[in-house]
Amino acid sequence: MRHRIALIGLGMAVTPHAKSLLDLADRVQVAYAWSPSAERRAAFAARFPFPQAANLEAILSDASVGAVAILTPPATHLDLVRRCAAAGKHVLLEKPLEITTPRAEALVSACREARVTLGVVLQHRFRPSALRLAAMLRAGELGALIAASTGIRLWRPQSYYDEPGRGTLARDGGGVLLTQGIHTLDLLQSLAGPVTEVTGYATTSAVHRMETEDLVCAAARFAGGAFGTIEATTAAFPGFPERIDLIGDRATASLSGVDLVVHGHDGRVTELRPQTGGGGTGADPMDFPHDTHRALLGDFLDAIEQGRDPAASGSEVLRVHRLIDALLQAAQTGRPQPVLA
Repeated sequence: MRHRIALIGLGMAVTPHAKSLLDLADRVQVAYAWSPSAERRAAFAARFPFPQAANLEAILSDASVGAVAILTPPATHLDLVRRCAAAGKHVLLEKPLEITTPRAEALVSACREARVTLGVVLQHRFRPSALRLAAMLRAGELGALIAASTGIRLWRPQSYYDEPGRGTLARDGGGVLLTQGIHTLDLLQSLAGPVTEVTGYATTSAVHRMETEDLVCAAARFAGGAFGTIEATTAAFPGFPERIDLIGDRATASLSGVDLVVHGHDGRVTELRPQTGGGGTGADPMDFPHDTHRALLGDFLDAIEQGRDPAASGSEVLRVHRLIDALLQAAQTGRPQPVLA
């Protein structure tokens, strides 16, 4: 089965998607690429051989197009997803779901009611090291988790936030948590289970002039009984690989970027150090290979064909939005906050 898909939004996020679609040409055909910006349409046409749509209505009205990839700013997602879902299109959506959790919930509901598949671009789940660690957890190789923590120490220069709308509530919905940290927070919860309570701090550091937070430090309690910490910033020059550490009663695992090391109580050491992957930690947020995007897109196509949810489904990603809400609420109130289920 060869799917026909349309790209909606041709900005910074489109490149790894377009490269992945070229790689998967035996499974998927790009029917249209569209942006309301003539400049972006021209720049995209110079790089990729995909036909372009005259307008959004051309995509919505073409019954042969079964899916869309929406790669536009977060504040535009709800309206676009509602229109695409109503037209019967499956949706692959660039993260985050939307700029607020109520809008994100409405978006997920729109896809559920239209009975279309909704996948979200949280590609860290598809790193080989993350897949290996997930398999080890399922097999019980770490035993019962007693601690789970993450350190997200990225760098974005002020010029990044000087772009109109970047780092604002109106366009992006948040700062380091919703825009950058969401990838690792999603991966953390997919591995360690849901966070149920958090307490901590959030601020805008002296490094940046921006509306939203660029530094968060928190403690977390997990549903399975583990405790841990969450640290996230875009003020850590020059940028470092995101890290997840899981401590079980049989082994300890450290996931640093694309590298995995697991030390077992029985003396065994498991290592996986891919030669490629990672990146995007510094001034250029798009400085990474597209292999995980290709894997995520393949999972999205499989989900459509098999009638199942993608790995990063709308309901899964709502858990991350609710965790971020709780982190920011804890910082604002100075009190521990539950994470809504």
